[in-house]
Amino acid sequence: MTRILVVDDEPHIVSLVTRALRAEGFDTVSADDGQAALDAARDDDVDLVILDVGLPSMDGFEVLRALRAQGEQMPVIMLTARSGTSDTIQGLDAGASDYVPKPFSVAELLARVRSRLRERTGAITMTLTHGDVTVDLLARRTTVAGREIDLSAREFALAEQFLRHPNTVLTREQLLSRIWGMDFDPGSNVVDVYVRYLRGKIGSDHIVTVRGEGYRWE
Repeated sequence: MTRILVVDDEPHIVSLVTRALRAEGFDTVSADDGQAALDAARDDDVDLVILDVGLPSMDGFEVLRALRAQGEQMPVIMLTARSGTSDTIQGLDAGASDYVPKPFSVAELLARVRSRLRERTGAITMTLTHGDVTVDLLARRTTVAGREIDLSAREFALAEQFLRHPNTVLTREQLLSRIWGMDFDPGSNVVDVYVRYLRGKIGSDHIVTVRGEGYRWE
């Protein structure tokens, strides 16, 4: 799953952006200061960074320069409440891939995320295929036996998890954590509900219930 690092010292912005990204099927990690951001970018296998300029102790420009100095080449989208052109130039010169002023539209930010990820892969599509099912991770498109089907963001993320781990039992706890970002609740049936939705769209024979454990893609 594509992993995105969200760096901002305002908890409500981190919450807003991470919820939106997860709803689109992305995995997220977050940080609220510069050093934590550098550590996460280095250690958490991050594919893209959304980076606020106004961070305590070490601002976003310093974080970006440090990332590039370390040889990190993932796309970085800068967020800032500053409106000056000089700040935009400074960010782009430091190696930013894009620049989004606050307040921002979440829909626009998500579009910029998808655009930067497409640029990173060039003309190559990021697809997963098993049997007659294919998911295109960047185009957010799913086909079964060549026929395109419409999946919600959660259904798509669930299909992605299964195709990344075919013939492997995925527990409800794992799926809750990876897709919904929730701690395991034995009383929750949200995974079972969405597995039922997904089976209804791609065919029930693809996903096997492993009693007492979880689900397996075959």
